[in-house]
Amino acid sequence: MRELRPGVWHWRSPHPGWDEQQWWPELVSSYGIEIGEDLLLFDPLCVPDELRERATAVILTAPYHERDARQLGLPVYTPPADTWLDWVAKFGVDPDRVRGMESDDLAWLRAGEGEGHFRGPGSWPFGITAYAGREDNDLVLWLPWINAIVTGDSLSDFGEGLDIQLGGRKHVTREDVAERLRPLLDLPVQLVLPAHGRPQDRARLERVLC
Repeated sequence: MRELRPGVWHWRSPHPGWDEQQWWPELVSSYGIEIGEDLLLFDPLCVPDELRERATAVILTAPYHERDARQLGLPVYTPPADTWLDWVAKFGVDPDRVRGMESDDLAWLRAGEGEGHFRGPGSWPFGITAYAGREDNDLVLWLPWINAIVTGDSLSDFGEGLDIQLGGRKHVTREDVAERLRPLLDLPVQLVLPAHGRPQDRARLERVLC
């Protein structure tokens, strides 16, 4: 674990669901960030004990980043899971193959096991503002008190540097996602904290979005 600046911690952990057939690297990033008396865990996996003892909430950039959220027993703030209609729209799946099916992502939280708060783009608790990436439930979170963004898969490093990642989506292009995220350049972003890859600076964000 490394303290990037006072009250901002980063660590990387091997993802338990990873195998050699995955297109993303085995090590994934998590963050612990203070705001006032709260300590927020972003996309947490293998949380260090000193942060786990102080943590007050879990924040997810995407529903498929639940990682250790269930085991932590904290309130979870997250985008909603995909519906079968989302799969049809995003991936071009035959609707007759998936009609009525439900995602496994956060099924426990949707069933009432734990305190869940489901949100899309816009204003979030703790002063966070969420921006849609390649979709409305893969987000980039603006944290104004540290001039940083925490990014889901839409803006991550899967081994070739920070970039826009479509992940097989058919409903958007790279330029579509860049257009959605360019308002970030109007913010005083200094630090980019991706769920995949190492922390980056503003210059890298500008290279990706310009």
